[in-house]
Amino acid sequence: MAEEKSLNFLEEIIEHDLNAGKHVSIVTRFPPEPNGYLHLGHAASICLNFGLSKKYGGYTNLRFDDTNPTTEETEYVENIKNDVRWLGFEWEHELYASDYFEQLYLFAIKLIREGYAYVDDNNSETIAAEKGTPTTPGINSKYRNRSVEENLQLFEEMKAGKYKDGERVLRAKIDMAHTNMLMRDPVIYRIKHAHHHRTGDNWCIYPLYDFAHGQSDSIEHVTHSICTLEFVPHRELYNWFIEKLNIYPSHQYEFARRNISYTIMSKRKLLQLVNEKYVDGWDDPRMPTISGLRRRGYTAASIRDFCDRAGIAKRENVTELSLLEFCVREDLNKIALRRMVVFDPIKVVLTNYNEENEFVSVEDNPEDANGGFRDVPFSKELYIEKDDFMENPPKKFFRLYPGGMVRLKGAYIIKCDEVVKDDAGNIIQLNCSYIPESKSGNDTSNIKVKGTLHWVSVAHAITAEVRLYDRLFKVEDPSSEAGDFKDYINENSLEIIPAVYAEPALKNALQDERYQFLRKGYFALDKYSNEEKLIFNRTVTLKDTWAKEQQKNS
Repeated sequence: MAEEKSLNFLEEIIEHDLNAGKHVSIVTRFPPEPNGYLHLGHAASICLNFGLSKKYGGYTNLRFDDTNPTTEETEYVENIKNDVRWLGFEWEHELYASDYFEQLYLFAIKLIREGYAYVDDNNSETIAAEKGTPTTPGINSKYRNRSVEENLQLFEEMKAGKYKDGERVLRAKIDMAHTNMLMRDPVIYRIKHAHHHRTGDNWCIYPLYDFAHGQSDSIEHVTHSICTLEFVPHRELYNWFIEKLNIYPSHQYEFARRNISYTIMSKRKLLQLVNEKYVDGWDDPRMPTISGLRRRGYTAASIRDFCDRAGIAKRENVTELSLLEFCVREDLNKIALRRMVVFDPIKVVLTNYNEENEFVSVEDNPEDANGGFRDVPFSKELYIEKDDFMENPPKKFFRLYPGGMVRLKGAYIIKCDEVVKDDAGNIIQLNCSYIPESKSGNDTSNIKVKGTLHWVSVAHAITAEVRLYDRLFKVEDPSSEAGDFKDYINENSLEIIPAVYAEPALKNALQDERYQFLRKGYFALDKYSNEEKLIFNRTVTLKDTWAKEQQKNS
């Protein structure tokens, strides 16, 4: 009997709230800013928010915090929606902070009327200087005691477009000596004469994130507003706004953001990699973005499994990338179609083989009882991997060598009779004989061999480009190293093999299928692949080779 999984701290809070009658059902939200593509940290938040509402009866909203028109694009909005759906979730309402611009404006008016907000003419440098430090109190702005009437007039003029960007701001009037720096009269509205992706040019004043975020949760009656730990200091400010506006008391809870070894989780830094052409866009298969992982061949199930195994914590921690790779191997092993592909070929000629148009039956997936078989063409001339042959093998080398015997996967046992070399002494061909009685599934030869090799018929082989991906960074935490994080990019994170030789079944490869190239790893068709040129991305190796390399180098 499987051991029951213990509740995480958020589940404990929700169960207590429901049992106490505080809520009948719960409402959560996933609130991305549409200023970049989603990454694995967002995947953790998506799985958490949608998972909680599904488990406890309720729903989750998808709300875009689109309060900064200069960094937001419709492209990002659409990609975010695609990512959430691809992960397997559907939101109750698609909402935008910009839906609430009029309501937020009225909230600001209310704060001004009740003496809790004022218009400040100081520039950002002066405002920052007057904030003080964590150990010294700030200084009240000389504009802090303007009358309600003057503040209302100035704010209306800001809205009407009378002033330039940065000329005036609206600040909450709280306490310039507060121990929480965020409570020292934070800016809640600024002037931005910029086109918004949804509201066009209707507005030239925009609420800051801290003003829009908590109120948006309140407007939507979000019962459990789940944020990452960096928002702990912001909770006091959100609660202050809720209290002064006398609106629905949405409550914020914080969990540790997902940090993963050998990668970065900063949208700003990821954007640098994209803009400076270190990677092939946001969906480069080396990127930790959901679209990058999807292009690389990761499955939604493997990412959900990773988020579940990594869990939810209250303290910052680093999750090993190897856990993510383990999860995708577990999933792909069950669903990937097996195919034979030779990367670095040497020709094998079966000197005693004279059949024409023979096909051998090879299983599609030994892990799937209903996986079936496929017919693979077999012929006199075959390719095997060059490193599957050694002229002078060490002990316990169970592959092919002069006089040695191996089984060809799904086919026959062969014996190496002769090594053919060119004038420079390079091996160019292996002349072998096959054992007719040894055909897989009908073997009467009584010959036992320890090695089984994958192979491809020369006459029937198709070619493809293969891209082998590795970790994008050479160090575990590139953000904490000295200097520029880009100095630690792994120069060997992408190896392209222009032409490999594959069995013809791969000619019909599909974008949403996953493949195991026997003894090579798991692969998926790349978005640039077409009928003229097949391109496959390696999702992950068959085993954790990185750990072995680290042990070897330590």
